[in-house]
Amino acid sequence: MDWLSRFLYLVPVRGRLEFRCLFGAPWVVAYEDSPPGEFPYHAILRGSAVLGTSGAAAHPLSAGDIMVMTRGAAHRLQDGGEEEPAPERRTRKLNLTLIENDGGGERLDMLCGRFMVAPPFDRWMSLYLPPVLVVRAGEELTSLVGLMRGETAAETLGGHAMLNALSTAMFALVLRRAAESGEAPQGLLALAGEPRLAPALAAMFSRPEHPWTLPELADLCGMSRATLIRRFQDALGRSAGDLLTAIRMTLAARKLEDPNLSTGAVGEDVGYQSEAAFQRAFKLHMGVTPSAWRKGRRHPAGLTSAAVEQ
Repeated sequence: MDWLSRFLYLVPVRGRLEFRCLFGAPWVVAYEDSPPGEFPYHAILRGSAVLGTSGAAAHPLSAGDIMVMTRGAAHRLQDGGEEEPAPERRTRKLNLTLIENDGGGERLDMLCGRFMVAPPFDRWMSLYLPPVLVVRAGEELTSLVGLMRGETAAETLGGHAMLNALSTAMFALVLRRAAESGEAPQGLLALAGEPRLAPALAAMFSRPEHPWTLPELADLCGMSRATLIRRFQDALGRSAGDLLTAIRMTLAARKLEDPNLSTGAVGEDVGYQSEAAFQRAFKLHMGVTPSAWRKGRRHPAGLTSAAVEQ
């Protein structure tokens, strides 16, 4: 698999479309902090909006922009004016809720939903993606969002399932678009946008069981060990070893879902020759032993920042 396909296998995401907003100014859409594992998204179909988040400068959005709050943080979208928003009407349709007002001026048409990632996999969102991810829709995303708009306009058979499936596909396309744009400030998408580092990224995702060393990864990228360390840290904000361990532990968590694989076999599959060493590493990074994870006695703590920084 390519690195993105592998990532989406490791971090299973479900999308859900909730609202279609049809507004004239003045208008405001406000979100409180989302529950763990839930990450709101907004797709601007027509018109424009201003995104406001705590402690950050206002961010203008226009038609074709898709925005994901990868920390689930509280935020506001509004027309940019200072007036009190016009009263809303909410109409529950078969597949989503339609929100409208009688405001004037430029009209906004926006789809709002959320992506859901179960723990411990949701930690990838906060550790490896920017807090606010905004992409400009290219041809593929424009076509997909057009399908979603069509499904919201007609209450057709299977529409709810279709909209959620398209939302899930949107997440993959948003990550692809962000990686290809080369505009991500830091994190996994910034790393993917560095052509010279791409061979190391692909190698770790495709063969995490291999005992990769920094000289090996540097050779793949055609650079010195010191340059690889510096450029990895600059792009990802973490070391190559941090990323490799995160991949291995997340893959192990997925493999432990198979009751036919022994703990030792799972450890070997992700690069540990000693079952005891795998047990220690898994508990350190996931918060529980492999057996406790498998039996589902409690949810693991996930990939904590402290663990990944080991």
